[in-house]
Amino acid sequence: MSHIRPEDEVVNICQELIRIDTSNFGDGSGPGERAAAEYTAGLISEVGLDVEIFESEPGRANVVTRLAGEDPSASALVVHGHLDVVPALKEQWSVDPFGGELKDGLIWGRGAVDMKDMDAMILSVMRDFARTGRKPKRDLIFAFFADEEAGGTYGARHAVEKRPELFEGATEAISEVGGFSATIGGQRTYLLQTAEKGLSWLRLVAHGRAGHGSQINTDNAVTRLASAVSRIGEHKWPVELTPTTRQFLDGVTELTGVEFDPDDPDKLLKELGTVARFVGATLQNTTNPTQLRGGYKHNVIPESAEALVDCRTLPGQEEQVLEMVRELAGSGVEVSYVHNDVSLEVPFSGNLVDSMIDALHSEDPGAKVLPYTLSGGTDNKSLSRLGITGYGFAPLLLPDDLDFTGMFHGVDERVPVDSLKFGARVLNTLLTSY
Repeated sequence: MSHIRPEDEVVNICQELIRIDTSNFGDGSGPGERAAAEYTAGLISEVGLDVEIFESEPGRANVVTRLAGEDPSASALVVHGHLDVVPALKEQWSVDPFGGELKDGLIWGRGAVDMKDMDAMILSVMRDFARTGRKPKRDLIFAFFADEEAGGTYGARHAVEKRPELFEGATEAISEVGGFSATIGGQRTYLLQTAEKGLSWLRLVAHGRAGHGSQINTDNAVTRLASAVSRIGEHKWPVELTPTTRQFLDGVTELTGVEFDPDDPDKLLKELGTVARFVGATLQNTTNPTQLRGGYKHNVIPESAEALVDCRTLPGQEEQVLEMVRELAGSGVEVSYVHNDVSLEVPFSGNLVDSMIDALHSEDPGAKVLPYTLSGGTDNKSLSRLGITGYGFAPLLLPDDLDFTGMFHGVDERVPVDSLKFGARVLNTLLTSY
């Protein structure tokens, strides 16, 4: 029987994962991750590895397995993905978002890039290790978490708080949203994620005097909230460059000859094509109002009204941003956390970074690799609570005409088959050599 390589089965695994609806609405109303966890655990146990499924709540399932390395004294590496996806409205898509359809050389469906593609890469490489009896140099801890799309409370955060022994000996981790290619200044460049912004989901509650809608009311909670939301949403946060972003922009200048001008960021950002969408949001803090709620009848002035604000903070700036939000909100408006998680920033250096670069070069010699900051967040935030340093490395060689950054949470999400196979080969090289 011929040897099944990771790239031989990664496509099918990705399709099967997409076909399992794991939509996370953030309020517990979705189908949960149990079915996907059972499929994932089945692929792991099928090749003889011990695997554990554990739930934080009914249906909110996580999967962990450990592959022993040659050197028990070496620090372990966590290779992790999440099984949940954001919801998809079927009527907006040109295909069934949970069909896992193969069309025009691409796999279509919710999770194709975020992040069932990487889950499939991880599973295909892990299965190859088990089938061939190869041993990595160090212990590899493979984890597939629930609930990443709603902050990880029922997934990585739960695992870290309730089952820290699963990650014993681990000092580093790799996961999503890094290692993908873009063409910058005519040079193929891979963006390796070494930092991510902090996450502060805030609730604003404005208080006032309840009354009849026909009366004069100078203490109206809705008016007070609307003013606060307007000030926060329209606030112009200054451009501030973290070490990671400065290193990235310097690299782009080297490739394009275009200098970064903080008074005109678009001059350099336009050199990045669609990647500018990711990078532009990392040049400053952001506070985006996302929901409003107030009142219960047209002719009744309510005593309170509330809004939600999605706040993303640059590394080390959470407290000063919260202080500014409170100032912008003004008197009579309470500001509190719905969910809060740390920012991360680690150096673009060290053995793991070198190994990731070498693994990319094994498939794409001569390509450039630059560090970048992610404007969103990953489960590396939770793992950092155990002192584990996390990177974004889901390697993909992408065609220039694919709006990759628009695929994240977008309509008609899709990933090229060739990109997925490339990623499986690169990940295999990394986990074999590091």
